[in-house]
Parts: sequence; structure tokens; C-alpha cells
Amino acid sequence: MSYARELDNEKSGIEDPPGSYRTAEDVVSSIPVNVASVPQRSPFRYPGGKTWLVPYIRSWLRSRKPRPSLLIEPFAGGGIVGLTAAFEKLADRVILVENDRDVAAVWKTILYDQAEWLAKEIERFDLTAENVATVLAKEPPLLRERAFSTILRNRVQRGGIMAPGAGLIKTGENGRGISSRWYPKTLARRIREIALVRDRLTFIEGDGLEAIRQFSDVENAFFFVDPPYTVSARRLYQHWQIDHRLLFSLLRKVNGGVLLTYDNRAEIALLACEFGFQTAEIAMKNTHHATMTELLIGKDLEWLRISQASCGSHPRNGQEKLVFLR
Repeated sequence: MSYARELDNEKSGIEDPPGSYRTAEDVVSSIPVNVASVPQRSPFRYPGGKTWLVPYIRSWLRSRKPRPSLLIEPFAGGGIVGLTAAFEKLADRVILVENDRDVAAVWKTILYDQAEWLAKEIERFDLTAENVATVLAKEPPLLRERAFSTILRNRVQRGGIMAPGAGLIKTGENGRGISSRWYPKTLARRIREIALVRDRLTFIEGDGLEAIRQFSDVENAFFFVDPPYTVSARRLYQHWQIDHRLLFSLLRKVNGGVLLTYDNRAEIALLACEFGFQTAEIAMKNTHHATMTELLIGKDLEWLRISQASCGSHPRNGQEKLVFLR
């Protein structure tokens, strides 16, 4: 229950919560960040969300002089890194890229003059099983209606999973069922707050790899890359196929900074070494409350101030083989 409250803290806002982690210097890499102590800015409850990474993102971007002129998030999803950079002016401009039609509808609606409509629609919606079924069963005729349907689906389906076949929350927190993650005032507030900083945000509906190609030559442009992971992506996301080798190849060639997050697997660590990237293991909690580690990967991780793993030192997790997909 406490972890659920961390994910959706009603008191979260633009300012950091009391006792918050400011930067990577305030955390221990082997201890998961308590996400209740990080501002919750995204309207999504996204599987694989990176709120826990915010203190590290602050250190990464603040370590760069001059400040990054552009931050690109090619696989934006819930967009917490891009939102953090926009709210806290960690980069002059932020570009969010996402090719999922439904997720894209949310970002377009918020950033392009329909945020207030979406906020009000969330506030006045009567959340009953019948009303949810009615909304989710129909094809939305308008972009803003698709955005509302997407937010609703994200909030009433188990774990925020929106991939085909995902089921609705059954019991939920305190037996509240589908209302367990439906916080209309909080969601409406987050949407309105994002709209206030939309002059710093640009959204592109499209392929993340193509976005990397497009901006790779931009001076002082930084890329935060959180691609669909190699093991769980198939069941979590509708668009989960990616050529991981091609991704590393493209990022190796960009002029600016690069930071990736990945599941901690030997195959990914070997890819990082092959293309000359540094890696470090960071503890986090998954949606089942279990402590695990993810890989941070970058051209230069000296700002992290912890030891980086040497090539070949990562243990093999499980027996699955990484499939490189186009």
C-alpha cells in the first residue's frame, strides 16, 4: 500500500516534496530512491516509468556546461525526464518523441491548446464500471477524446499497462478496484501544470530511432533514451520491437550527451562495451515492490561518482537470449 501511495502522491506538485532527493549526490546507488520524495509530474502511471531516476537526471544535466540547448527523449512514454527538464530548466528546450498513437494523443492534447478541456473532462467523469466500459469500448472520433480514453485506460488497467490484452484492476488499494489509481484532482492539476511550461516542450509523433538520426548533429543536444526493454517489453507495450544494436550504433555517433537506461542483462552490457559506452548499476523498485537493478549507460558517467562496471563483469541474468529486432 505504501508503494502505491508513492506512485500517486496527492500532495505532489511543481516543488519537491519535503525530505526530497535533490541530485545523485543525495542518494546511494545501491538503495532504491523513494519515489514519494520526487515530484510526480506525469499524468501517466507508466510501466517502466523513470520517476526514481530524477535525482540522477538532475546531476547528469547540471554537470554539463553550458546548459544543454536541447534534450530529446526518443521513447517518451510517460515523459518524466523531459518534464523534469522543462519544469526545472535543465535544458533550454525539450523534445518528446513517441510513436504510440494513443500516448501521442495525450501529449498533443496537453501541449496544443486542449489541456483545460482534458483536465475538466477528468474532473467531471463519474468513474463507474459501466462508464469505464462505455468509454473504452468505442473508437474516439476526436484527438482530445482519444487522449481522455488513454488516460482513463492507463489508470484503470492493472499496472498502467495499455498493451492489448491487459485487464482492469480487480481489488486495488483498500479494495477500491478500478478507482485505486483514479485521482481526478491530481491528474487535472498535473495536466494544467504541464500546459504552463509548454513553451519549453515540443512533441513529435514518430519513430525514436529516426528522431535520433534527425538531431544527432545538433550542438549541445542531449539524449535520454529509455527504450522498450529486452525481456518484459512484449507484454507491457504495444510498440515493443526495436533493433537494439542499431540504437547503440546511432547513439555512438551523436555530437552531444547520451544517457540510456536498460534492464540489467549481460547482452546489453556487452553491447554497451562494444560501442564504447560506460555502464553502472542502479538500484530501483519494480511495480511488485521488489528491489532490482537497472543499467545506466552513457558516453561519460564520471558525474555519477560511483564505480563503473568493466566490460565482461556483468552477470548473466536468466537464460533468455537478446533478439535484435528491426
